[in-house]
Amino acid sequence: MSPTIFKERGYRFFFFSREEERMHVHIVSGYGEAKYWLSPEIELARNYHFSRAQLKEIELLIEAQ
Repeated sequence: MSPTIFKERGYRFFFFSREEERMHVHIVSGYGEAKYWLSPEIELARNYHFSRAQLKEIELLIEAQ
């Protein structure tokens, strides 16, 4: 099960229930996929095909939420 947290600018932010204990969020769009750790600070964990500009945009969206 992967509940959606929010959708914005073509990105879907979600998590997998019971995946792991460390707080994180997955992001997917038609351009790629990524995973960010949320604590102790926002940090890119994995990236599949997003550009640096897209990653910066995603990070700003996470910070805003």
